[in-house]
Amino acid sequence: MGKIILTGDRPTGRLHIGHYVGSLRRRVELQNSGEFEKIFIMIADAQALTDNADNPEKVRQNILEVALDYLSAGLDPEKSNLFIQSQISELTELDFFYQNLVTVQRLQRNPTVKAEIQMRGFSDSNDGSDNKAGTPVGFFCYPISQAADITAFKATTVPVGEDQEPMIEQTREIVRKFNSTYGEVLVEPEIMLPDNAACLRLPGTDGKAKMSKSLGNCIYLSDSAEEVAAKVKGMYTDPLHLQVSDPGHVEGNTVFTYLDAFCKPEHFEKFRNAFIGKKVSFEFNSLDEVKDQYRAGGLGDMMIKNFLAAVLNDTLEPIRQRRQELEKNIPYVYEVLKKGTEAARAVASQTLADVKRAMKINYFDPGVLEELIKEQSDKYSK
Repeated sequence: MGKIILTGDRPTGRLHIGHYVGSLRRRVELQNSGEFEKIFIMIADAQALTDNADNPEKVRQNILEVALDYLSAGLDPEKSNLFIQSQISELTELDFFYQNLVTVQRLQRNPTVKAEIQMRGFSDSNDGSDNKAGTPVGFFCYPISQAADITAFKATTVPVGEDQEPMIEQTREIVRKFNSTYGEVLVEPEIMLPDNAACLRLPGTDGKAKMSKSLGNCIYLSDSAEEVAAKVKGMYTDPLHLQVSDPGHVEGNTVFTYLDAFCKPEHFEKFRNAFIGKKVSFEFNSLDEVKDQYRAGGLGDMMIKNFLAAVLNDTLEPIRQRRQELEKNIPYVYEVLKKGTEAARAVASQTLADVKRAMKINYFDPGVLEELIKEQSDKYSK
């Protein structure tokens, strides 16, 4: 069996540049590498409903937003299979069977689950009578659902950010438990982390550890050039760098973190004369030179922010243009999702059949029913 990728996103809003550098850009590269037999990209709407059950319209509307971002960023439906999670009921069946292989205590120890519960403000301190105060069971059991998604397509590789490592490890545990109990059926996946250290987790524009739609600290792939420039202008930098002449700190400086993630050597030649009218010229040949000058003093935050805005817009402009074209042909986007979902369901259906066969609960399969009838008839005829 060749290498297979499974990855995806929750449709709770438009995708931002944290998604892009954390996984989406790499997905496009992997898609075009020719190294993978199949690539499945999931719009995880069922998972999104675990903490948006009271607002399904939000999830429904954002399926299209995510699909537009996928296609705009370069995912090709001829090379990658784009599908909607909730339309594949086999995933729910696999989830149900895997629940018996995981304890509540193990889920409670999952650091990603704990962090997500805390971030969303869920609390289990009451008696559970107030549903909004507690953690939804579906949300709590997300690692099991994710294991169903990954194993349904027998994925060998899962490209994710570092915050998802505990989730992938739990999938591996479920696979090992299933295979040792019922036989070698499921594939144990490997995690693929971003190869650029700055992309492991891009901070928000406010300097907080995580870029999040709920915190309002995102730059979206679909933002206009003006919106990007405005958001970069307000970004968190070095609070001790009060004057241009002051020595600055690069480490922990959000602007430089973004430059590490997006800046390319060709940007220095391209934007060398872009900041006409500035008192200080931008005569640098590499990001290391920029960092050295900033540390020594004499380089202002606005100059660096202007350069970053130019770099980001250079990266995002082709994506924006493709999105504008796709927005004119919405039927095509939904046809891509429909065909992709049908193809994905066929694969998941085969895996579910393999799982049921291994668990010996495939009672009505051809040949199995006849054998079962004979076995039980012989038993009761004695």
